[in-house]
Amino acid sequence: MNKTVVLAAALAVAWTGAEAMLGAARAQSDYPNRVVRIVNPYVAGSTTDTLSRALAVGLSSRLGQQFIVENRPGAGGALGTASVARGDADGYTLLFAPALVLSVHPQARKDTGYKPDALIPVCQTFTNAMALAVPHDSPIKNVADLVAAAKKKPGALNYGHQGILTIPHLAMEEFLQNAKIDIKGVPFRGEPLVMTDLIGGRLDVASIVLGSASGQNIRVIGVFAETRHPAFPDVPTVKEQGYDVSPASFGGLLAPKATPAPIVAKLAGACAGAAKDAIYATTAKRAAQPDDYYGDAAIFQQRLQRDI
Repeated sequence: MNKTVVLAAALAVAWTGAEAMLGAARAQSDYPNRVVRIVNPYVAGSTTDTLSRALAVGLSSRLGQQFIVENRPGAGGALGTASVARGDADGYTLLFAPALVLSVHPQARKDTGYKPDALIPVCQTFTNAMALAVPHDSPIKNVADLVAAAKKKPGALNYGHQGILTIPHLAMEEFLQNAKIDIKGVPFRGEPLVMTDLIGGRLDVASIVLGSASGQNIRVIGVFAETRHPAFPDVPTVKEQGYDVSPASFGGLLAPKATPAPIVAKLAGACAGAAKDAIYATTAKRAAQPDDYYGDAAIFQQRLQRDI
């Protein structure tokens, strides 16, 4: 082959490669230049949904593009998580979810379609305590009453939770084992539906995210935590009442693992401010968040790995 032709071909390949790299660099430096979707893998009105929408406001104001929340519920959060894990790693599709979608689902079920390392943390923006709640007019006043009622009629009581393998479900199952009682579980597609049936008296008890209890006409009889929650100071922990069960849920913003580092860094920087904005801080307080709900990407990653 003519040396001139070979050289021209080599230069063309090099030029194409350089153009691609420059294009990628421009795309990262200009990020975001269009709408960014934040997938919430739970139903509208859930605690994560409320928090994700508050965070989206702060991200939009800091990065100059609209961040919108899209609800994709199903399979306890695995469905929406899979959609992000399999999507383009360009920073325009993100996930707002609890760590359990990575630490529990891929290891407890075979149908998720993603692995625990499919997503990388951007920032942690919530820590949820779980709680036991009953209808406001229930004769059950505390955990001891619940255990006594369950032992009197094994299998006769029911409890609601927001989905199989969610932290409320796992917390309740651990409690049932610890207390050696039988209460039948009823899975729902999210917290709002659990609350509707609990308030309506169709459930004897529910295992819920504590934040969803705020302002509701129910009675919280125990919190799954090491210490009492400042938002519910008069409610003793389940541990105080004789059962050492205190799982917590934490989470925040995540991106597909191949997302370019400059984009992740830009998102993380914006999230650090957005998570402390008045709108998010107020929403977090209403959702019974502790003062230290925020953590940067490194803290989130370390906690996630420990959970896995």
